[in-house]
Amino acid sequence: MRSVSDHLTAVLAAARPVSPLDVVLADSAGCILAEDVTAPFDVPSWTVAGCDGYAVLAADVGLPGPGRSPDVQLPVVHDAPVTSAGPLRLVPGTAILVAAGAPLPHGADAVVPMERTDRGRARVLVHGGAEPGEHLRPVAQDATAGSVVLRSGIRLGARHLALAAAIGRGRLRVHPAPRVVVVSVGDELVEPGRRRADGGVFDADGHALAAAVKDTGAAAVRVGPVGDDRAALREILADQLVRADLLVLTGGLSAGPWDTVTDVLAPLGSVRFDQIAMTPGRRQGFGTVRQDDDVADRGGLHGQGSAHATGLGSAPGPTAAGAGVDRPGGIPVFALPGHPVAAIVSFEVFVRPALRAMAGHTDLFRPSVRAAVTTPWASPAGRRQFVPATVSGSPTEGYLVTPVGDPSTVSLSALAGANALAVVGEDTTLVRVGDPLVCLVLEVV
Repeated sequence: MRSVSDHLTAVLAAARPVSPLDVVLADSAGCILAEDVTAPFDVPSWTVAGCDGYAVLAADVGLPGPGRSPDVQLPVVHDAPVTSAGPLRLVPGTAILVAAGAPLPHGADAVVPMERTDRGRARVLVHGGAEPGEHLRPVAQDATAGSVVLRSGIRLGARHLALAAAIGRGRLRVHPAPRVVVVSVGDELVEPGRRRADGGVFDADGHALAAAVKDTGAAAVRVGPVGDDRAALREILADQLVRADLLVLTGGLSAGPWDTVTDVLAPLGSVRFDQIAMTPGRRQGFGTVRQDDDVADRGGLHGQGSAHATGLGSAPGPTAAGAGVDRPGGIPVFALPGHPVAAIVSFEVFVRPALRAMAGHTDLFRPSVRAAVTTPWASPAGRRQFVPATVSGSPTEGYLVTPVGDPSTVSLSALAGANALAVVGEDTTLVRVGDPLVCLVLEVV
């Protein structure tokens, strides 16, 4: 039986980041930046008005204060829209109507906002004076020429794209979102919404795993349900491997003659199947497959790869894959159990960290907290148990964890009602009230 740590070590050793791509700015949202971004010029390049109002010399309108300066009326000699080619020149004793973002006129040292004036166009009445420097955005307030404004390794969000756009970058080099193909296997599987015959089971795994893939920021392509015919499964895998960065199969791991997935994948590359010392989960497969460019034409699979251990066992956007793309080291392939709870838990423990590593993230795992148990239960010896649970509390008050349903049973309803997975170690057979457990937080409430 293989330990969870050993299996995770092999997974992370094979989960190499997807090669960086230069993408247009709009497609980089949610991706990990693969370069340092430097500002080519100051932003703003000159002092600009911080609001709509009137550019003035503060000495002409008096300073604000407890006694309040008397109202001052000034002639409005120019308009300065945001499209002004350059700063105008302010003559002392006058005002210039300016738009927010417009270059500050030479000679002005403040902008009086509209609400402190009578909004005059020929002459303006200013109430309450102005401080020098008031409502101005100075040169290089946002970025200094030559400075690194975005560091490699950050996840690009709205605020980062705003800064990249402000310095004129139309493209960024990023680790693209991995493209993941999810294949659910089993003759009994029926697409939800269709008529279910006797013995049929609706395909919950395919939908759940595709959603879980998207939750990591990767792109999901759902295939199936696929029957247990081995030749048909080989043909589907040959077609999908040429366009995937990672492949997830679920189901088809039954013991005996129904072990479809093992028969198809075991001869390929480095894919191996083990009993994992965890519950729910147990029998799973993982490895890499190298895909030849003409494999689809041959209607078969061929390849080799490696998934060597390192020392890591303790441990949304453009997609990279396309027809004929080959990942160095091969394409990671996961074979997960067919029970929906076991499949989802196995995804959280193994597949999610792999996908985040492939996307260039450094934080691979769900956030976790230590929480005190409120209800005792028995845990199987020699297996790491993942129990759907609810975690409540706060960092100052501490956290409590309560299992949802009976921890000895595997319930999809219990998992749906949980916001965390309580993790019980392999050497623990009895969880007592008050025991601290590490809990993987699935949902912040």
